[in-house]
Amino acid sequence: NRQLDHYAWDGHSGPIIDTLNFMRGSLVYDALYQLLREKYFDKEEYRKPADRLLKKMCEEDGMNALRAWCVYLGIRFFGGSFANPVNKKPVIETPKQCR
Repeated sequence: NRQLDHYAWDGHSGPIIDTLNFMRGSLVYDALYQLLREKYFDKEEYRKPADRLLKKMCEEDGMNALRAWCVYLGIRFFGGSFANPVNKKPVIETPKQCR
């Protein structure tokens, strides 16, 4: 087993305005989708709850309900491929001297 000391993500994806009320949710969402791609969680069972959690976190962080609903609809319609194991991304680690 490999221990991960840090987790990096690139913020949200898509044509979305980069705001603070989207950062926490996008971090959790990206991590959950990575777990779906890596088959730690079943995509059919856990994708929709992950999508709902993103919406909830955005609202908790001050995003208005209409924008949060649009985010949710966008990921429901267009996010499925990001949870698919065939789209697994390589793990890239920083050089040891940079840690």
